[in-house]
Amino acid sequence: MTSGKPEQEPVTVTDKRRIDPETFEVRDAAESSEGTGAPAEGTVENEGTVNEGVVENEDGEEVRVEEIVSTEAELAERTADLQRVSAEYTNYRRRAEREKAAIGESAKASVVAQFLDVVDDLDRARAHGDLESGPLKAVSDKLTRILTGLGLVGFGDEGDVFDPELHEAVQMEGDGSNPVLGTILRKGYRVGDRILRHAMVTVTDGDPADTPEQSPSDSVGTE
Repeated sequence: MTSGKPEQEPVTVTDKRRIDPETFEVRDAAESSEGTGAPAEGTVENEGTVNEGVVENEDGEEVRVEEIVSTEAELAERTADLQRVSAEYTNYRRRAEREKAAIGESAKASVVAQFLDVVDDLDRARAHGDLESGPLKAVSDKLTRILTGLGLVGFGDEGDVFDPELHEAVQMEGDGSNPVLGTILRKGYRVGDRILRHAMVTVTDGDPADTPEQSPSDSVGTE
């Protein structure tokens, strides 16, 4: 005989505890969720597992973000070092080239200076008319071409404006209101910006209207 009450569905209890109460071992995620149809705690229903701080590179390999940041920082530091070294080398090369050029000019000026006494002798011979023809004229012309090719320039002509940086005055005449070169006792010479010898001159007053602009002679041993 039945009581007329509806039959109750059987109750199913699922143990979702991750620690086995008897063995105290961690249960497998599949065992803890078996029979429930629900995903186990701590898992994702998507394919694969989500790992924080990990990305894939171009080759599909997983790389930690910290490693990428560290590599980029090191690359930036090495790039800065390379740029600094490159700038230092460029400055060194320019400085070495300037020093090399200066040494070359100094050596050339030292050699040319040894011929100034010969140039003076040729100037005196020219003043006496000894270089108008003959073998000595040919020697003078050849030496003049060589020294001019090395950059030797003479300066100090009558009427030039007196310049104490170029001329050595041994006698002064007039009040000095418009000093110009009078008698040229010895010509001056230079190579580039290097003065090999100052011109030895006398100084007098000139007419401002007749005073030419200061300009060194373009040839060696001019009359």
